Amino acid sequence: MKKPTWQKKLEGRAGEWLMRRLQRRLLKLSPEKAEALGQRLGRRLFRVAKSRRNRALSNLALAFPELTERERFTLAQRCLEHFGIVTADFLQIPKRTAEYLEASTEIVGLEHVEKALALGKGVIAITGHFGNWERMGTLLAGRGHKTSVVARDADDQGVQGIIKDLRTHTGAKVLSRGNAAREIMRALKGGEIVGILPDQNADEVFIPFFGHLAGTVLGPGVMHKRTGAPVIPVVCVRVGPCRYRVEVSPPLEPEPGYSIEEGIMRAINNFLEREIRKAPEQYLWFHDRWRNARKRGLL
Repeated sequence: MKKPTWQKKLEGRAGEWLMRRLQRRLLKLSPEKAEALGQRLGRRLFRVAKSRRNRALSNLALAFPELTERERFTLAQRCLEHFGIVTADFLQIPKRTAEYLEASTEIVGLEHVEKALALGKGVIAITGHFGNWERMGTLLAGRGHKTSVVARDADDQGVQGIIKDLRTHTGAKVLSRGNAAREIMRALKGGEIVGILPDQNADEVFIPFFGHLAGTVLGPGVMHKRTGAPVIPVVCVRVGPCRYRVEVSPPLEPEPGYSIEEGIMRAINNFLEREIRKAPEQYLWFHDRWRNARKRGLL
């Protein structure tokens, strides 16, 4: 592994300091005031982070060619504001009570998880970088379900430590993406829920997403084939000030005409696209989702 340069180390320390300072401030605020601060920070980031803004605009042009440039610009700004809001919500985890979490989050379709767990093969809970995905693990773990979440490590260990502490605050276990296959298998065989977000740039298979081929992981499909664990799609959308709704859908079936692994991933991409279209401002458009497809000349 390549050692970080002194510039990267400095950036990491600065990032950790800023995150801790922001969290200290947020922990003194009400949820409503924390949301307002998060929204302002997201709006400010949209103005100053040119590369993020341009990536969001480029992705939105691919996904929504029917929109005008002005409409896509507004949507990109709302996207950054949304992630400011949910980041503030995430950083407030240490002060959040179970009672507040339940009262501020409606849950629909939880019976699909219960029914799937009864099969004794564990559950592969699929979501995307959409809405407020961090709340889902908190809710499931808080209700007594053994839950593990597969997540990419942050570039800086200090920032990674803060994020991991927050994710495990209510008992969820964090599995490092890229080295998690054995632990995922163990968790599923133990009848646990494993949360996976498979909607970031990859190069294992190229399948449609918003009408364009996108590099996609095969992991969830592979795990489903090996274990028989149901693939349950879940989203947590923001429906109003400090209000969220978790929507659990029935298990996905592989799209016919393909291998089980690819068929599941196609079904996942289709599900995520349908949900994102309902509230596009809540998706992580500033991630370079089509980078590998672009490199291969598939766009």
